[in-house]
Amino acid sequence: MTNTIQQFETVINQCRELFEKKLKDYGPSWRIMRPESITDQIFIKANRIRSLEIKKISKVDEGIKPEFIATVNYGVIGLIQLELGFAETTDISIEKALELYDKHINETKELMYKKNHDYDEAWRSMRISSYTDLILMKIYRTKQIESHGGKTLVSEGVDANYMDMINYALFGLIKLEYGD
Repeated sequence: MTNTIQQFETVINQCRELFEKKLKDYGPSWRIMRPESITDQIFIKANRIRSLEIKKISKVDEGIKPEFIATVNYGVIGLIQLELGFAETTDISIEKALELYDKHINETKELMYKKNHDYDEAWRSMRISSYTDLILMKIYRTKQIESHGGKTLVSEGVDANYMDMINYALFGLIKLEYGD
């Protein structure tokens, strides 16, 4: 598990570094996004990953790794938006955005550590393409929940689905970075 923790910290730091740089470029402009739009943005990223996996060729000079990073970061943005609600303006500081990022990525990471213990690191035996498919499935589940006004009968809510999407993307990043 020690190696897993170190690998998670490494890829999370890569995601956070990009998030922070984009905050410096654009500010928290994503504050105006409604959760449904964030779900659609994650869909675009996951769909591109799947397309690249199937076609094995990219006409835009970016690969799968940046799309997994974007999935992580948009997932965290989704969790922030669920907590705060969307805004009409960029109503938080860069410092507050980073504080909220850290809060939600840490909660998501702790959930993964608990599940990782129970599932005995089964994700390490999976293919990266399976993570992509699971992210897409979680997106479709999330869209269904959103179309029901966020209400579920027995299932976890949008927040749990965002956390799962983040963790599957982190698994993908670890596999891309460190191999099998």
